[in-house]
Amino acid sequence: METQMFFKISFVDWSIIALYFVAVIGIGVYLKRFAGTGEDFFLAGRRNSAWVAGLAFLSANMGALELMGMTGNTFEYGLYVAHFYWIGAVPAMLFLAIYMMPFYYSSRIHSIPGYLKLRFDEKTRVLNAIAFAVMTLLVSGINLYAMALVLRTFLGWNWDLCMWTSAGTVAIYVTLGGLMSAIFTEIIQFFLIWFGLLLIPILGLVEIGGWDAIAARIPESMGALWSTSGDPAANSMKITWAGIVLGLGFVLSFGYWTTDFLVVQRAFSSKDLRSARMTPIIASFFKMVLPFIVILAGLVAWILAQDPQSGFALLQEDGQIRYDSALPLLIARYYPPGLIGLGVTALLAGFMAGQAGNISAFNTVWTYDIYKSVIKRDATDGHYVWMGRVATIVGIFLSVITAYWAKSFPSIMDYMQAIFSWVNAPLFATMLLGMFVVWITPNGAFWGLVLGMGSSFGMFLAVKYGWMSAEFISGSDVTSPMATNFWRAWWAWVITFVATILISRFTIPRPKEELTGLVKGLTDIPVEHGLPFYKRPGPMAVVALVIAVLLNILFW
Repeated sequence: METQMFFKISFVDWSIIALYFVAVIGIGVYLKRFAGTGEDFFLAGRRNSAWVAGLAFLSANMGALELMGMTGNTFEYGLYVAHFYWIGAVPAMLFLAIYMMPFYYSSRIHSIPGYLKLRFDEKTRVLNAIAFAVMTLLVSGINLYAMALVLRTFLGWNWDLCMWTSAGTVAIYVTLGGLMSAIFTEIIQFFLIWFGLLLIPILGLVEIGGWDAIAARIPESMGALWSTSGDPAANSMKITWAGIVLGLGFVLSFGYWTTDFLVVQRAFSSKDLRSARMTPIIASFFKMVLPFIVILAGLVAWILAQDPQSGFALLQEDGQIRYDSALPLLIARYYPPGLIGLGVTALLAGFMAGQAGNISAFNTVWTYDIYKSVIKRDATDGHYVWMGRVATIVGIFLSVITAYWAKSFPSIMDYMQAIFSWVNAPLFATMLLGMFVVWITPNGAFWGLVLGMGSSFGMFLAVKYGWMSAEFISGSDVTSPMATNFWRAWWAWVITFVATILISRFTIPRPKEELTGLVKGLTDIPVEHGLPFYKRPGPMAVVALVIAVLLNILFW
């Protein structure tokens, strides 16, 4: 069965959408004059305040994954999706700010692979750079697919036109203005997303009758965070608390928020170390609030879909349900002409923020960690800026190709977590050991990372093609694609961690004098004196952590 519901939008809606596209392209044209050097193009000149960097930090993450992906996942898994925020994001963001950012920022690197070169060696850097570049293009394709789904839902355009329209817009403004252009538009997109989508859960609550009515109509397996996590058969995600804590809360969360250059690059653009450390802390407060938009919207969609009288149903195409269509369909249900344009623009802004973030990270890693490191080491700064612009165009083109692969998955969130388990999970073990253990060796890091990434991808292929059961990875007779992702990430981390330690015990470490500023105990961490508590990373991190704990208790 296939259902395709296209919605007519008014001239006012068209005008709002067109104005947005013109605005972001205009920003790229204007900022081109400020992106003439490598420092400007790839790191926005390192002149941003903590608030600018913080909003861009979160906005780069608020792409298709955050909006349509989380709403669609809530339709599948219910309140369990809140784990991606209150345990699967906030603790890792605070750890990045307090413990890891001093090593990153003080080394004046352009990228995460750049740190691996300084801490270990060139081969480890290139390995991670290639893996990250591939991962970034795969994730970038998700944003193009999701944007195409929105345009297709509301306008009825075919997939090809939708994808190339979004790809062309991102290519123009990132190619012209680099990271500064991406950050500038991400700030605009941040506010568009909040103002454009906040009405959806509010109107959904009004229609259904409030939170108590929602809680009464969803099954127990979808309506709690921890109380049903003792038995995988009792909750919608088919996972235990151990898988949530180890796979998501520790490995996937810390692997993404502390090593994924897409978000960390925004902190690198800060004007000083204090601002860089405050960047993820500021973002964490907004991150904790996002479930009240996307998860509430997903629960509203689930309740409406169970009621035959509501006339609400998710799209079905190519023989499978499109869970990610929940949010666009809610916009079409609740927003009148004029507001539909704002809602669609908010979605497009989110997708383009994620797309721009991925492409700006890709062009930096390609230029500095692959092209400059392996292909052309002695070029001028201007040549590398030119190469960064070329990489942007090529990256966009490759993203269109990966978008068609993303289209084959019923839920983009399942696809995302699979990708993160291949790259981010093993990399987090390498980074953690490298920053906190002096005697970890270059060969230990390289081969540990090879074994970790290889084992993770191997487990994915084995389950996909039936060579291994998903239950074997999760250790339970009851599992789900998301639960399998969590456990695969955990095992990839363990393999990398153990292999790196074992190999390091039999290979030669780097001299300590070469590791100053890169490893704990050999790096001076400045203490901020004379500042109010709300400008100091330590106290603000404690406040954020307390709020996250209270939210977990409230929805226990």
